[in-house]
Amino acid sequence: MEQLCYWLLSCLFIIVLLYGLLELHYFLRMCLCVLLARFIKPRCHILDTTEVNGLCLSNDVDTLLYHMNNARYFRELDFARVDFYERTNLYRTIIAKGGSVFQGAATIRYRRFIRPFHRFKINSRIIYWDEQSLFMEHRFERPVDKFVHCIAICRQRIIDVSMEAIMAELLVPNSAVTPLQASRHTLSSTISLHQNAQSQASTALEQAENGHVHQQQAPAKLKPDLPPELCKWIEYNDLSSKNLRNGC
Repeated sequence: MEQLCYWLLSCLFIIVLLYGLLELHYFLRMCLCVLLARFIKPRCHILDTTEVNGLCLSNDVDTLLYHMNNARYFRELDFARVDFYERTNLYRTIIAKGGSVFQGAATIRYRRFIRPFHRFKINSRIIYWDEQSLFMEHRFERPVDKFVHCIAICRQRIIDVSMEAIMAELLVPNSAVTPLQASRHTLSSTISLHQNAQSQASTALEQAENGHVHQQQAPAKLKPDLPPELCKWIEYNDLSSKNLRNGC
């Protein structure tokens, strides 16, 4: 009995030490987030919006015990980014090309408190990218009425690989047909293509006879335009970097 007590006390001491030195629950939750995103949740396109659920617990509140601590918002973004990276294959694509990614800058705007023991969800999406950086927007929303508690913009720096090359690979349409599917439907596809070709030819002939010229539609533009507020923020970061290099 005495040995059992010593053993239980030792285990309790080790757990407290791990929580004090490593903040064990953070790493456990991060592992859970990776497992869920990789094996349970569905895959997403690189331009889709992903969603992560959260709950403001007692260890997340401010010193006044009145609302979620401001620093915890950035901490919650770690789980949202990991979920996005895994479900869109973004991180694995960067690593496969010999690159790496880290956060270079972040800004956040608070609108309303998140109260203790209240649920929230984080919607994450890509809003822009350039040759070296990826810009993501994260929205903390109230699940009931989708009210936005705060909005954050993060700049992920990509090194040793071009972000344009990464996005060119990930922007491939999801509706690609596999060789097995193509072999199963070769005959029907050939007949369908032949019929479509005849139909398009007759339609073009009718339009030419009627004096109408059909113009081909331009391909869809996948890369979003640079938002004006993001443009100003990039200018601020560039000016800040210039001042630091000059010793200001």
